[in-house]
Amino acid sequence: MGADAMTKTRWVYGFGGGSADGDASMKNLLGGKGANLAEMSSLGLPVPPGFTITTEACVHYYANGKAYPAELEAQVREGLSKVEKITGKTFGDASNPLLVSVRSGARASMPGMMDTVLNLGLNDLTVDGLAKLSGDRRFAFDSYRRFIQMYSNVVLDLDHHTFEEILDDHKDRLGADVDTDLSAEDWERVVADYKDAVAADLGRPFPQDPNEQLWGAVGAVFASWMNDRAKFYRRMHDIPESWGTAVNIQSMVFGNMGQTSATGVAFTRNPSTGEHKLYGEYLINAQGEDVVAGLRTPQSLTKAGREEMGEHAPSMEEAFPEVFAQFKAVVETLEKHYRDMQDIEFTVEQGTLYMLQTRNGKRTAKAALKVAVDLCNEGLITAEEAVMRVEPSALDQLLHPTIDPNATRDVIAAGLPASPGAATGKIVFDADEAERLGASGEAVILVREETSPEDIHGMHAAKGIVTARGGMTSHAAVVARGMGRPCVSGAGEVQIFEREGLFRARGRTFHAGDVITIDGSKGEVLSGSVKMVEPELSGDFGVLMGWADKARRMKVRANAETPLDARTARGFGAEGIGLCRTEHMFFDADRIAAVREMILADDEAGRRAALAKILPMQRADFVELFEIMDGLPVTIRLLDPPLHEFLPHGEEDLRAVAEATGLPADKLMRRAKELSETNPMLGWRGCRLGVTFPEIYEMQVRAICEAACEAKAKGQTPAPEIMHPLVATAQEMKILKELTDRTAEAVFAEKGVKVDYMVGTMVELPRAALKADQLAESAEFFSFGTNDLTQTTFGISRDDSGRFLNAYIEKGVFEKDPFVSLDQEGVGDLIKIAAERGRSTRPNVKLGICGEHGGDPASIQFCESVGLDYVSCSPYRVPIARLAAAQAALKKS
Repeated sequence: MGADAMTKTRWVYGFGGGSADGDASMKNLLGGKGANLAEMSSLGLPVPPGFTITTEACVHYYANGKAYPAELEAQVREGLSKVEKITGKTFGDASNPLLVSVRSGARASMPGMMDTVLNLGLNDLTVDGLAKLSGDRRFAFDSYRRFIQMYSNVVLDLDHHTFEEILDDHKDRLGADVDTDLSAEDWERVVADYKDAVAADLGRPFPQDPNEQLWGAVGAVFASWMNDRAKFYRRMHDIPESWGTAVNIQSMVFGNMGQTSATGVAFTRNPSTGEHKLYGEYLINAQGEDVVAGLRTPQSLTKAGREEMGEHAPSMEEAFPEVFAQFKAVVETLEKHYRDMQDIEFTVEQGTLYMLQTRNGKRTAKAALKVAVDLCNEGLITAEEAVMRVEPSALDQLLHPTIDPNATRDVIAAGLPASPGAATGKIVFDADEAERLGASGEAVILVREETSPEDIHGMHAAKGIVTARGGMTSHAAVVARGMGRPCVSGAGEVQIFEREGLFRARGRTFHAGDVITIDGSKGEVLSGSVKMVEPELSGDFGVLMGWADKARRMKVRANAETPLDARTARGFGAEGIGLCRTEHMFFDADRIAAVREMILADDEAGRRAALAKILPMQRADFVELFEIMDGLPVTIRLLDPPLHEFLPHGEEDLRAVAEATGLPADKLMRRAKELSETNPMLGWRGCRLGVTFPEIYEMQVRAICEAACEAKAKGQTPAPEIMHPLVATAQEMKILKELTDRTAEAVFAEKGVKVDYMVGTMVELPRAALKADQLAESAEFFSFGTNDLTQTTFGISRDDSGRFLNAYIEKGVFEKDPFVSLDQEGVGDLIKIAAERGRSTRPNVKLGICGEHGGDPASIQFCESVGLDYVSCSPYRVPIARLAAAQAALKKS
């Protein structure tokens, strides 16, 4: 047998007892959770021992018809043996049982998206052993009922509501308010009813063999990688399906062993604001899922946090002073070690602290900025590292309105400020309904008792989220912060009656469809629509963007044609206009009549007469843009859409326009028919209009040059770049360059002023990219219009692609929507070819991109790799593009 055949693949890596087989760098193989458990073990921190089944085992499982690797069973047995040695307990032993948790752990954090099973190994025999060992029968049966419920839901696919109803019936019978009121005997009865429910549903008893339980749970974790909520989360966060998930099997420690035990979640800094204060929650006599699921409202970790929230229940700092001091030292060690804000899960078992997880904490954009700037100022990271720490697309959260401080606030309920920002929308109580209304353009606020991972699609569709239960680290809070949605959690005074479609709060009733506003920064729910204010971008934002601007090579421009857009773009740091669409200026009510008159004209003289009316309006537009962008380039695209777009289409509309303008209705109708096209996107549009009706482009070039002369006379420095759209051949480009130069020279001669300008083209056809060397003989710049270039490369109409794009992404035909993130292999290749060939003719040809992709971080990274000079995007995405361009430059260096 050859050496290769002898090599045994390692599927299992152990940790605990002060050492580990892996470390934090092995995230791809061990997943984020497994890698960090290994790292914490090696640091000598109190981590319950366990082992990780690798992500490669998950990949193998799906590649081989859901079959485990041949060696896995033996390696898991060996991993269990090591845990048994460290703990002195035996898996499945009736008198001294080892119990384990089974958790997922992908390389990217996916909170709540995949499945977990706790207390595994309990059965009718081991529960008695646990009761004797702990001296607490109540605790043992509480743990067993939790295990049956969790395992039945996650592994056996039974509805968790079945178990909740059984428990509620018992609590009602006993007059108990909370779970902790139930005695050992009560829990024994609950367990018996749970087992009966499983047998009734499945036709077989709840599994008693710990090994069967273990492999059932491992299979369920692997299966959860492909559940609907995980798939949705991956699509939303660009996580490839091919990564797979690891499985972490770890010795159980118990936070539900009485009043000296607890469980909690902590962040080393505030994940909403970034403030450098320990932040989090804990519950006494509870297990981990109680905190995250929002089933009980937790208590603050610190005394200061308790006082700030106006709570009365003691903080961990007050209830467990010695353990808290140890915990504080551990979390400080972890933050210094990882050099980032940490999200930590921990358990206290009868006064002993255990660390169950650490990971880089999910945070809002505001917190991400503050943490990055503070860590740099504290000397833990460099300015370049700080720039790399903030997700560019997360800045979107900062660029949207908050509630006007002077607005009247009709507060109807208060809860916890779980995720900052403000939103107004109609009340919906159901995630599916939120998605349906959101897809039709309705702004909705999702109001739930508490959210679960199954609600993620509705949370994504909603503008904001309100939950009646749950704390600052509940599912709703964590996911909302990650999505940038404002959220008010734990609004206990909101009583939800989902079947009736209403909620009551403070004596008032609100129905589905009523409009409310939420203030996630204050934790308040307000009646009606409330006035908002635009954000101010200063402080940490300004500091980080300053560092980003030093690091980036590419310029960032904005797509803008209105003065408001141009001013907004300047405010966000745009370095010019990369696309001014002149046709948008033609649709204004005061000029559309002249445009239609031009289209209906029977000859050139008639067209020129109508164009003369439009000229002063266009000139005024450009004067204002040159003033706002003083000294910065302004790329103006000449008329692009087909002429029929400016004509009314229905007979009724035609008659109304005829009446309003005095233009003959029959002539309007006839001309609309003459101009209608089977495929207008590939029809008589763009430069084809300029070649066949040169007077249209002459008017526009004249308006640009006259405006530039006027701006120069006022002491400004206009920098016009005149762009001809949809050019395919060198001859088109030559004709249009000559037209532009001839018109510009005539204007400069008339005005006695000369202004520097450039002439170029928008590359949006594959032929233009392939023949860029010929186009560059006349064109001084190329701007890649990636919206149309994507359409013409794929032969897909963007407007009609919605019918099949989602299916294509689900089936793996496309990894991402090519209209959102640039297709780097196909469209990207054309851009590379155009850049190389264009530079071979004109080495200093200016290259930019002005499609929607100009604001997409992944596409911007590609632009950096090709060496484009600038990207251009919508004004509100300028900060995102500035940061993404800096990160792309730092990755390349």
